[in-house]
Amino acid sequence: MTQRTFPSYWVYKDVAGQWRWTYHAVNGKAIAVSSEAYIRKADCLHGISLVSTSGEQKVWFPIDLVDAA
Repeated sequence: MTQRTFPSYWVYKDVAGQWRWTYHAVNGKAIAVSSEAYIRKADCLHGISLVSTSGEQKVWFPIDLVDAA
C-alpha cells in the first residue's frame, strides 16, 4: 500500500453510506470538508475537481475589509 502524502483529499462514505471528502493540509490537519454528501462516487470526485481548481479564482471581500489585517 502507498503511503498517503499531504496535502491531499480523503474520500470516504459517511454513516448514511454517501460519499464525502475532506481536504488535509501539508501538516495533515483537515482544513476543508465537503458541504454535501454525494450518492455517486463520481459526483464526489467532480466536487473535488471544482474545489481544487478554485485557487486560480479571484477572492472578493466586502469593501470595509479589503485592507483589514
